[in-house]
Amino acid sequence: MMNWDDPLGLGNNQEEKKPQVKSTVPPAPEKSAAKKETVTETTVKPAAVETEAAAINVTPENTYQNAMSGVEPVRAEDKRVINGLTDVNQLAPFKYPWAWKFFLNANKNHWTPLDINMTQDVHDYNKTLTDDEKHVYQNVLSYLTTSDILAMRNIGLAVMEKMTAPELQIYQARQVYEEALHTWTYQHCIETIGLDQGEIYNRYRVIPEINQKIQVANRRLNSVMRPDIDLNDKDELENFVLAYMFFGAIFEGCWFYNGFSPIFALQRRGLMKGTAEQLQYIMRDEVMHCSFGIRVVKQIIEENNVQLDPAKVREMWDESEAAESTYAKFLLRRPILGYSAEDHSEQFRYIANRRARQLGIDEPFPGAECTLPWLDEQSNLRKEKNFFETRVTEYQTGGALSWD
Repeated sequence: MMNWDDPLGLGNNQEEKKPQVKSTVPPAPEKSAAKKETVTETTVKPAAVETEAAAINVTPENTYQNAMSGVEPVRAEDKRVINGLTDVNQLAPFKYPWAWKFFLNANKNHWTPLDINMTQDVHDYNKTLTDDEKHVYQNVLSYLTTSDILAMRNIGLAVMEKMTAPELQIYQARQVYEEALHTWTYQHCIETIGLDQGEIYNRYRVIPEINQKIQVANRRLNSVMRPDIDLNDKDELENFVLAYMFFGAIFEGCWFYNGFSPIFALQRRGLMKGTAEQLQYIMRDEVMHCSFGIRVVKQIIEENNVQLDPAKVREMWDESEAAESTYAKFLLRRPILGYSAEDHSEQFRYIANRRARQLGIDEPFPGAECTLPWLDEQSNLRKEKNFFETRVTEYQTGGALSWD
């Protein structure tokens, strides 16, 4: 089973053992006074011969020495998550090898929505689902389609370009791709079922309960998308950390994580299994996104001695919980078999406590109970596929995934 506080088994230590980097660049040759030569018939050389000799003496090693004279190599200990001054184009030596490990592991969870058979979902939706279950299915997809585009823009425009260690940027580049892939997946489900795409995509703008969550996210994230933000400013830095904390721990770590559960509830009854399988692959990505974001936030706080205002952190949890509860009441206006609005809201509070523990801060909702004990299993489920019924999606790399 995956350790949901540490999916890669990296441990809780934020500081990795830093390698001692020694310069491999030979010192530039010392300048010395030119020796005085006695010009005789035997020492005078034609100009062409001098040019040829000079050309022979120019070697790649000499050129490299001249180019690197006075340039210090990048040292791992000089790197910073933000506000670093080292060459952002030089990947190694690593200061954050855990970030590189995130990138390598992310590439093992690769699929496309076309790999998963959706035939039974079309039948289930049209012949089996109740009106309340169709309402749940449609609005889950309506919320997710907009949210993943928002996530993609936030990482690409607000976070990634502020990172000054390339091993962090490389994983976030993969994350941008994954958010785009998730959006394609939702669109594929909507198109395959035969839903009105324009109507489904527009719901986040006209349904208050969905729009409220999007507006909370926009307000918290848009403030750090400004190109002129100065992270050397104490107040701007605190705002950035709070925004990234919201994005990693709540937006992805709670809202996304909890947001798939209504579809998984249908899957547990043998319904909409293709859609649920798509969401299982997405959920694996989101667990990684959340864990990475939380680790980066903690690293920034440690490196820059950030002191967050407890009142602002409390406001973040309360606002997010209120928006989620309002959304749950709309989504599950009447309970579906095995799932209710209160189940959804209480599970949010339970997961929020887990994210707070990962961040090393106080639990926002002490005593919250796990109402969906089967939810964590969704990312650990290993499937055996019938070759004659569906395409093989267990790629060689996918089979190498380690979620323990």
